[in-house]
Amino acid sequence: MQNKYRLMSPGPTPVPPEVSAAGALPIIHHRTPEFGEVFTRVNETLKKVFLTESDIFTYSASGTGAFEGAMQNLFSPGDKVLVVNNGNFGNRWVKMGAAFGLEVTELVYDWGAKADNDEIADALATDPEIKAAICVLSETSTGTVNDIEGFAKVTGNAISIVDAISGLGACELRSDEWGVDVVVAGSQKALMTPPGLGFVSVSERAMRAHEQSTMPRYYFDFTAAKKAYAKDPPQTPWTPAVSVIIQLDLALQQIMAEGIENVFERHVLLGRAAREGIKGMGLKLFGPDEDLNSAVTAAWVPDGVDGRQLVRGIFRDQGIQVAGGQGEMEGRIFRIGHCGYFDAYDIIATIAATELTLEALDFPVELGKGVGAAQRVFSKSGAVA
Repeated sequence: MQNKYRLMSPGPTPVPPEVSAAGALPIIHHRTPEFGEVFTRVNETLKKVFLTESDIFTYSASGTGAFEGAMQNLFSPGDKVLVVNNGNFGNRWVKMGAAFGLEVTELVYDWGAKADNDEIADALATDPEIKAAICVLSETSTGTVNDIEGFAKVTGNAISIVDAISGLGACELRSDEWGVDVVVAGSQKALMTPPGLGFVSVSERAMRAHEQSTMPRYYFDFTAAKKAYAKDPPQTPWTPAVSVIIQLDLALQQIMAEGIENVFERHVLLGRAAREGIKGMGLKLFGPDEDLNSAVTAAWVPDGVDGRQLVRGIFRDQGIQVAGGQGEMEGRIFRIGHCGYFDAYDIIATIAATELTLEALDFPVELGKGVGAAQRVFSKSGAVA
């Protein structure tokens, strides 16, 4: 049987057809009023997704590139930073801080566990020279979402920096209301756009830190970006990914048409259905069973099943691409992404495909139990008529 390909990874994520088609439009010059109009609209709409009035700088880079830019712009060599490490991406920021010569205080948690904001507060109180605290919103490697509202409250005089690469537009994040200074994100997750763009929102307090920073920088320089944005028409300091920005413009329009609060609610529902489907087929969740976890759902691979074969089988035999575990969880967990262009039937199909694959691997699963559990979530919510 020929299978329709369905992308259910935590990123890149599916792109709406209109957004895909925009990538095939004739290229336009990036120093023209026409591009300036699109770029201005993108920047203003991004603020509505970040829920901030702060400057947002857009770079032709992955989210990791934008995070590297934040490191270069906010710190001087030898500065002290605190990094919350409860997964593969928290660990990446520990490594990046060390690469830039920062003195990193690392708070380590088991993969799948949430950060403890009281411990963060204690660590900052113990060493008032710590300049910034870094935490991941949605830890893509585990599906666990940290309490960023609480994190921002306890950071005090330290600059709060949040990796929202898989969380922005899927998990609730109210940058200004919660007092988050810096938020880093990328285009290829809940923003429903191909990879290629990274974003950094920067509060006034963070901009003052930038002005004092002595870290070498050029391409990612906040000052260069701010000067270019002030031109008429607004520009990027260097050649941008023009087509991806045009695609992002359409994707953001779709997000605004749905409404950001409705987007949050949809993702909560998708996550709830995925978790109930996992439990319904007799598997165990990896990480807390909470509505906060609305971007990625992770589950333990059951005993006696090869995790790599499970992920390969779901794709090879059913046409659905889920993700395996990363780092120390490789082969032990699998992950279903649902941040971005996803609906109820994507979740139902993925649970069905997982059941069929488990049966093919001789795991004792009762077909339809997981599917039914996911369906009931949508039925009770009224999301599926």
